[in-house]
Amino acid sequence: MKITILGSGKEVGRSGFLVTSNNTNILLDYGVMLKREPSFPIHVRPKDISTVVLTHAHLDHSGHIPSLFLSGSNISVLGTNPTFELSDLLIEDMLKISGFYLPFEYADLNNMMSHSKTLQYKEKHLVNDMEITLYESGHIIGGSSILVGVEGKRIFYTGDINKRGSKLLRPADLELPEVDILIIESTYSQTEQAPREESEKNLVQFAHDVVERGGTLFIPAFSVERAQEIACVLKVNNFKHRISMDGMALKANEIMLRNPSFLRDPEGFKKIITEIEWVKGWQRRKHLVKEPGVIISPAGMLVGGTALFYLQEIAKNPSNGIALVSYQGKGTPGRLLLEKGLVSYNGKTKKSLAEVKHYEFSGHSSRTELFEILNKIKGNPRVLTVHGDDMSCTKFASEIKEKYGFDAIAPDNGQIVEVN
Repeated sequence: MKITILGSGKEVGRSGFLVTSNNTNILLDYGVMLKREPSFPIHVRPKDISTVVLTHAHLDHSGHIPSLFLSGSNISVLGTNPTFELSDLLIEDMLKISGFYLPFEYADLNNMMSHSKTLQYKEKHLVNDMEITLYESGHIIGGSSILVGVEGKRIFYTGDINKRGSKLLRPADLELPEVDILIIESTYSQTEQAPREESEKNLVQFAHDVVERGGTLFIPAFSVERAQEIACVLKVNNFKHRISMDGMALKANEIMLRNPSFLRDPEGFKKIITEIEWVKGWQRRKHLVKEPGVIISPAGMLVGGTALFYLQEIAKNPSNGIALVSYQGKGTPGRLLLEKGLVSYNGKTKKSLAEVKHYEFSGHSSRTELFEILNKIKGNPRVLTVHGDDMSCTKFASEIKEKYGFDAIAPDNGQIVEVN
């Protein structure tokens, strides 16, 4: 058996891992890295693949799977129901935005969806000689880690994993058998994030401060999970003022409401998400920016969507506030706003008059939590540190080797790892 690193080897984005055993090849994720032009994992021939197993809907894990269906491929794609519903939503949106940069079309996405097979957590599924089991990852709704059993060995791929869970999601399920190979994300392996309770308290206080001085607080947030979590944080902490949500987050709301078993508190979520205002139409948007309250709208890094309109309007008034609650990638409008307080619109760059603050609400495990995950691992696995920048992966592997005695490496893209 061997594992080929197709992407996410010392980088964050375009995840993909090929597991090969006898005549069976399965892909664990097959994503896209969205920059000025998208970049993709190493090419594999669709005819060589038996199955794709998808951890979750984020595009860096799901976004290149439709390319496998260009020639009417008959590959099956395994994942949870909300993962497929959200992947359909996010990839379709990517096609609208990126169009000619992508090597596939809507028909290929539809073909991918027609070959999807939904699994429940802990449900065992055989692909020839490989046994696939999904475990709850705590990252986004429907998110999974993957256990592969083959040739008497077990591979556990964390995908993006959140050991603590969130207001919306249960923590990652780490009740595992012994494993021989561990593929673990390293995104925040060298970083301790602010405690979630601290971020929540400070965000709620900022919201009160802005509204009580007559301003509007704009919160650009990822449409899947983050927007909904922020609404729940405000409501649970007795924020009594108006909360409005806009953009693709509304479609994500509907998907989450259709999949209540994947939520920590489905009734509580339903109550909160149906109480807030769902914004539809430009007339309402133009009024909202002049009313005290909170507006939550994608995109989380301010690269598109209704967020651009809100940013331009909210930034004009010093009574207003902007709360960044997502990671802001290099070169994005969100990073420009965070680091320099600048807003670009109408071909000009201007200083934001609105007060700008940043709060950590990551869906990934931080450094301490990643080591807590390792503490739960049974057996003496070989460890592959992936999905982090070069230092995060390399140093994490060195620390794992020193602390646990495991054979740990930070593989490069294209590297093949033999499993004996």
